[in-house]
Amino acid sequence: MMRYRHWASPLGQITLQADDQGITGIWFEQHTSKPAELGEYCSGDALLSTACQQLQQYFTGERQQFDVPLSFHGTEFQRKVWSALCRIPFAQTCSYQQLAQHIGKPNASRAVGAANGKNPISIIVPCHRVIGANGRLTGYAGGIARKQHLLTLEQGDLFSRSTGKMLTPITTRAVLYRNSKIN
Repeated sequence: MMRYRHWASPLGQITLQADDQGITGIWFEQHTSKPAELGEYCSGDALLSTACQQLQQYFTGERQQFDVPLSFHGTEFQRKVWSALCRIPFAQTCSYQQLAQHIGKPNASRAVGAANGKNPISIIVPCHRVIGANGRLTGYAGGIARKQHLLTLEQGDLFSRSTGKMLTPITTRAVLYRNSKIN
């Protein structure tokens, strides 16, 4: 049974969805891949509440890895890409080409980009850590500004540990690691 709830993140409202196996989706309000049908609204669901708690810890700088169960719904290729995304280390990035090489499809960087764009579980499955080969930020279904904020947050530039609030930088910058490796 699909179920969902909403959570107010520092970057806007997030919708979380789960089935009996795990989290199936995390979308920002304007997310381009959010489905029209989400299932039954359940604000007290234990799995969804745990995911919200872990997201809160992520945004406050207390968590770098998530341990909620995930339930991927997609093609075999998409699931392979999404699994590889989970292995990109916190605060590091890789290119679409590097990700394609990692999954054994070195000539499939465009297909990897398409699968990355259809990732339904944002933040926890960190598609925001994938950048262009030239080091530039490229598409993100939640919006490039959010991608930039997530990368900068992971670099430690946006979070004020003294106040516990997100900072609005005059210039947001993401420190990108072009040679990062996926282990």
